[in-house]
Amino acid sequence: MISRRHLIRSIGGLSALGISTAAYGVGVEPMRLRVTRYHPTPQQWPADFPLKIAVIADIHACDPWMSLARIETIVDRTNALNADLIVLLGDYVAAVHQVARIIPSSEWARVLAGLKAPLGVHAVMGNHDYWEDRAVQRAGHGPTIAHRALEAAGIPVYENDAMRLTKDGRSFWLAGLGDQLAYMPAQRFRSTARFGADDLTATLAKITDNAPVILLAHEPNIAWRVPARVALQLSGHTHGGQVRLLGWSPAVRGPNAGQLAYGHVRLKCDVIISGGLGCSIVPVRLGVPPEIVEVTLGRRPVVV
Repeated sequence: MISRRHLIRSIGGLSALGISTAAYGVGVEPMRLRVTRYHPTPQQWPADFPLKIAVIADIHACDPWMSLARIETIVDRTNALNADLIVLLGDYVAAVHQVARIIPSSEWARVLAGLKAPLGVHAVMGNHDYWEDRAVQRAGHGPTIAHRALEAAGIPVYENDAMRLTKDGRSFWLAGLGDQLAYMPAQRFRSTARFGADDLTATLAKITDNAPVILLAHEPNIAWRVPARVALQLSGHTHGGQVRLLGWSPAVRGPNAGQLAYGHVRLKCDVIISGGLGCSIVPVRLGVPPEIVEVTLGRRPVVV
C-alpha cells in the first residue's frame, strides 16, 4: 500500500528537480487523462473468446482535484471505448485533505450511472470507502455509504460474490472481493475488529462450473494467494505510487510491493494493476498520469 511517510519523502525529493517539476506534478499531471491498453494472454482464457473490459479505479471524488465535471469526462471517455463490460475497482471517496469540497456519494454515483456497456457495469469497494465511513467502522460491518450509493444508481457491488456472465453464447465468471483493509482504522479502538472484509475462499466457492474467471480486488496484494483457477485479476489501490520514476514507485511499501505496484504481472494468474485516476494523501502525480485501463482478452481484433 502507499505509505504516507514514503510518499511525502518522494514528493519532497522533487524539490531537487526544480520548482517546474513540482508544479507539473501538482498542476498538470493530476489533470491529465490517458487510456492504457493491455492484451494479456492467460492460459485459462480461451484464445478464441474476445472480451474487452474498461477499468476505472481510485476516483477519490472531491473539488477541485476530481470534480463532477471531470468524472463526467471520464465516463464519456470510458463509454467511447465500447467495451463489453466496465468494472469499477473502489476508492470512490476522497482521500486528500487539501480539498475545497468532499463530493457526496450520491452525487458522484449519479454521474457514474452514465456508464454503459452490453454486459453491464460492476463494482467493488476500496479501503477509503470503508475508512471514511465512521458508522461502518464503529459497527464493524457494511454496507458503506459508497456501496449503497452505487446500488441506488443501478450499479451492482460485489463483496465476496460472483456472477456468471455470457457473451455470444459463451460464459465466464466475474468475481468481486471484499476490501482487504476495510477495518484497519477500527483496530485502534476495538482489538476484536476484523481487519478486512475479504473472503477469497468463499468467493471462489460460488463459482459452479469450469467457465473462466475474472477477479476484481481493490488491493493487488491478494494476488499471491489467488489460485490458477482464476484467469485474470484486476486491481487498483496503489495509484502506481503517484510518484513513479524509471519504473520505481518509492511510496509503495511492503513485502514484494514493487512487483505489484503497477502494470501487468504474471503469477499463477495474470494481474493488471491500474494507476487509477485520483490522488491519495496529497494531490500530486509524477510519472504515472491518471488512466482508464482497457483490457482485451482473447484473439486480438483484426485491423483493416
